[in-house]
Amino acid sequence: MGHSADRLAAAFGVSRLEQDEFALRSHSLAKKAQDAGLLSDVISFKVPGRDMVSKDNGIRPSSMDQLAKLKPAFIKPHGTVTAANSSFLTDGASAVLIMSEDKALAMGYKPKAYLRDFVYVSQDPKDQLLLGPTYGTPKVLERAGLKMNDIDVFEFHEAFAGQIMANMKAMDSDWFAQNYMGKNAKVGAPPMEKFNLWGGSLSLGHPFGATGCRLVTTVAQRLQKEGGQYGVVAACAAGGQGHAMVIEAYPQ
Repeated sequence: MGHSADRLAAAFGVSRLEQDEFALRSHSLAKKAQDAGLLSDVISFKVPGRDMVSKDNGIRPSSMDQLAKLKPAFIKPHGTVTAANSSFLTDGASAVLIMSEDKALAMGYKPKAYLRDFVYVSQDPKDQLLLGPTYGTPKVLERAGLKMNDIDVFEFHEAFAGQIMANMKAMDSDWFAQNYMGKNAKVGAPPMEKFNLWGGSLSLGHPFGATGCRLVTTVAQRLQKEGGQYGVVAACAAGGQGHAMVIEAYPQ
C-alpha cells in the first residue's frame, strides 16, 4: 500500500509539501473536533496491563517543520510518503446498526440517516490501486441522481495523504475522465470546506475492518450537526477495489 501511494503521488505530481500539509490539516481538524466534543461516541476500553482508553489517542497536531524532518518510509531515499503523512498502525473496532426504517421505528429507534445507494468498483491494482474514490464517487452520484454540488458532507478514507491528493487531482481532471473513465468531463474534486472536517484516518487511525463503519457514522453525525442533507463516503481498498456510498440525513 505504501509503495502504491508513493507511485500514485509521483504519477499525479503530488509533492511532499502537499502531503505534509494535508496530514497536518487532518490532525488539526481532529484535535479541534475532539476538543469540541464531536468525537465523543467512543466506548471506553481497558487495555490489558495498560490504561483505560476513552478517546482516540493518535491525534498529534505537529508543525510543518517537524513533519519535514521525517524520512521516506517506503521508497528510499526519494519517496514522499512518510510515517506522518500515512495512516498509522492502530487497533480499534466499530459498529453500526442497519435496518429498514419501519423496523427501526417499530422497535423504538430514532434513525440517524438513510443509506441511499452504494457501489463497488475496481481498477488496475498496479498503477491505480488507491484510486477507488475517483471511480466510485461519480458512479454512486449518477445512481442516486445527484451532482457533486448536491453533497453537503464528504468523508473519504485517508489511507495516505498522497492517496487523497492523487484522487483529488484525478477527479478534477478532464483528461483522466476521458482517457480512463470513459466520460466526457470530470466529476470535480470535493470542496475542502466540506471534506473530512472532523479529521480522518490519518489522525483517527485505520483499524482494518472498522474504518467503513467509522466513515458512515461520521457522515451521519456531521449531517445532524451541520444541518446538511446528503453525504458521500468513499474509500480505496486492497486489490484495486473501491467503494462509494450516499447517505441522507434523517429528518429531525
